[in-house]
Amino acid sequence: MAQSVSVNFKLDYDVKKNMEQACADMGLSMSAAFTIFAKTVGRERRIPFEVSADPFYSAANIHYLEKKMEDYKAGRLQTAEHELIED
Repeated sequence: MAQSVSVNFKLDYDVKKNMEQACADMGLSMSAAFTIFAKTVGRERRIPFEVSADPFYSAANIHYLEKKMEDYKAGRLQTAEHELIED
């Protein structure tokens, strides 16, 4: 296995917090995100590349879906067949 090294740099507090949240939404640590960035730059010799979070997996949406499931299981959720659903 390759030898690991530490790289230190400064970020604005808000930039760091926003990045931590975005990484968490993608299931990544900041270290993993920076490693992806470094490997891609080294391999492809280009910047930038895009990695984006799927808003479906955001904490707010997961909370919403869990609440809807609780309502469904408790019989409090009204459901209706959508007009585009075919038999």
